[in-house]
Amino acid sequence: MKNLILTTAIASLVSTMAMAQDVTRLGTEGAYPPWNFINDAGEVDGFEREVGDELCARAELTCEWVTNEWDSIIPNLVSGNYDVIIAGMSITEEREEVIDFSENYSQPDPSSFLGASADIDLASAVIAAQTGTIQAAHVAEMGATLLEFATPEETVAAVKNGEADAVLADASFLQPVADSEADLSIIGEVLLGGGVAAGVRKSDTDLRDTLTAAVQSMKADGSLNALIEKWEIGATFE
Repeated sequence: MKNLILTTAIASLVSTMAMAQDVTRLGTEGAYPPWNFINDAGEVDGFEREVGDELCARAELTCEWVTNEWDSIIPNLVSGNYDVIIAGMSITEEREEVIDFSENYSQPDPSSFLGASADIDLASAVIAAQTGTIQAAHVAEMGATLLEFATPEETVAAVKNGEADAVLADASFLQPVADSEADLSIIGEVLLGGGVAAGVRKSDTDLRDTLTAAVQSMKADGSLNALIEKWEIGATFE
């Protein structure tokens, strides 16, 4: 009887481990609307929730969502805390040295400067940006004074409280802020990055190719463009 119980327990453990290994974990920030955010039900929502779910369905993957702070999102992918990054992450040469990307599921989204005055000299201004983003890198390169923050909300707050002259972030994130804040407006724009894609570990080439095939399928039937238009992400694919 003891052997039977032990055998049953081992079989159950092996089955549980196999099921866990069959789950593809999608890592996102959950704090960057309309790309990804946590809704009132406490669930991941937004453009990338819909894209990620559809990619998993087409690739016949069983997926679950995991949230992670932006500044450690790549290290935690590499260390195995999840399998894919779907978090508004633009393809850059620097990131490609550490991880691989699927084909992009959005065009390069214009980045906007949001400030309280159109008279700001951006070249000499104090500009807020989220740490580890292409926007932060651009501010550093343009010679302005960079103020880095852990979250997107903090970058906007820095402008509202006078700590920064402007914030640089994706236009799709900042435009709703400009629409809702009478004292703030879009004062400039720049095109950065190579589009947004799913990030995977360099060892996961099969997963990368599987996701790319699913992205291509969504592009081909127009469903990706429909989601881009729904969430007002930017330019659609031709």
